Amino acid sequence: MNPPLAAALDLACRTFPGSLAVQDERESLTYAALSSRAQASTEALIAGQANADEPVIVVVGNRAADFASILGIWRAGCVAVPSHFTAPPAVLDALVERTGARFVVDGAAGEASGEACGAVRTLDRSAPASRELLRGAAFVIFTSGSTGLPKGAVISHRALSGKLAANDAYLHFGPESRTLLALQITFSFGIWVSLLTLARGGSLFALQKFDAERALDAIATHAIERVAFVPTMLRAILAHGERDPAKLAVLREPCRLRLLMTGGESLGARLCAAARSLFPTATLIDIYGLTETATSDFVLQGGDLDAYAGCIGRPAPGVEFRIAGANGERGETGELQIRTQFAMNGYLDAPELTEAAFADGYFRTGDLARERAPGVVELVGRAKEIISRGGSKVAPLEVEQALLQHPDVAQALVTGVPDAKLGERIHALIIARRGSQPSAEALRAWAATRMEKYKLPDVWHFGSELPLGRTGKVDRGSLRELIVTGSIAGAK
Repeated sequence: MNPPLAAALDLACRTFPGSLAVQDERESLTYAALSSRAQASTEALIAGQANADEPVIVVVGNRAADFASILGIWRAGCVAVPSHFTAPPAVLDALVERTGARFVVDGAAGEASGEACGAVRTLDRSAPASRELLRGAAFVIFTSGSTGLPKGAVISHRALSGKLAANDAYLHFGPESRTLLALQITFSFGIWVSLLTLARGGSLFALQKFDAERALDAIATHAIERVAFVPTMLRAILAHGERDPAKLAVLREPCRLRLLMTGGESLGARLCAAARSLFPTATLIDIYGLTETATSDFVLQGGDLDAYAGCIGRPAPGVEFRIAGANGERGETGELQIRTQFAMNGYLDAPELTEAAFADGYFRTGDLARERAPGVVELVGRAKEIISRGGSKVAPLEVEQALLQHPDVAQALVTGVPDAKLGERIHALIIARRGSQPSAEALRAWAATRMEKYKLPDVWHFGSELPLGRTGKVDRGSLRELIVTGSIAGAK
């Protein structure tokens, strides 16, 4: 019996066999072709004796074949673990070790080889032990963690399919939906937007890599009806429009764009107003959520966009919240905590982290918040040190631990610094080992072989000691202040 998400996609494949399911910049797949391609991966996994609920690495990159790969994994009763195709081998190896995966599915590689089963690669490993946490799971999505080691959030079919239904109650996807996918499907926002489009029989147009001009061209060429952007993408489109105003004409009537979804980082009142002006035919909905809660936990829309600009809005269907530490007083600041039926099963092989992530059934977001009005939540800061760069979440400790493996690096401190284009940029302060003089260029090239591109520092600083706080501990805030005030220079 197919799990719920596979069943939803299979229903769409049967109902709309000749309709366009997904198109990238190289190929397109109808729903019938999507189903056929998926079945090839399913049969290869079954032939390889994949076990029920076994994690399988799926190599993705916003390609049409990626969605066939995911469906094929689910039909085989396995769990998809997304990894971007540009990730260096060391990252993929670490993912294999963390999950125990012995199969890697890359639908695009299979298509290029011309062999139906070429999409599935079997690793020389024993089958992983059965884990209760993976029973009924759809995805293991690795997120940046404050401990420096990415955490694998296990998301069940039940939770994600329920969240899709809850989202659709106010987003109204259907066969007429023509969605531009500019977000990567290694991240939850891109995943659920894609799945909801396909589960409702719509058409998905995927950009392998975002840039403003290509996004605008795609909106015009494919008569896009809805799109999801992180605020960084909106800022890039605005900047492009300032350089080439004629390009923005595509966003005016008779543009078909009807829905603009944004999330992943703070939208802010000024950018909210600019986005509504930029996309006059589209309804704007700002969404806040976490991977661990299947995303889309709060929604800012309608009249709230004017009344409560800069807030994350009201809880979405199926979500309860509390402001811990606010002493029951509205307007008091505390940690935002969420209780939802769509929460993750837990963190893979990390019961202690799973236990610490919840308090009385509420997920601890680590974000500081307050109620602006009854039921309307405003974020006022982050209790965690996660850097939000262009909508991607990066743990500074994870980057530091990678940099400290370089033979010329004695100490490293990483922080996020506000940036008009990306929200935050990643800055790294390096203390070199005695007798060494590593350059920014050399460190960047070395680091690129050990971590994903979006985690690489944007700016490198070199010094003789790390800044300390009042307690004598290394202080990221002090480093950020030194950078913002121009007290230390950096190299890009």
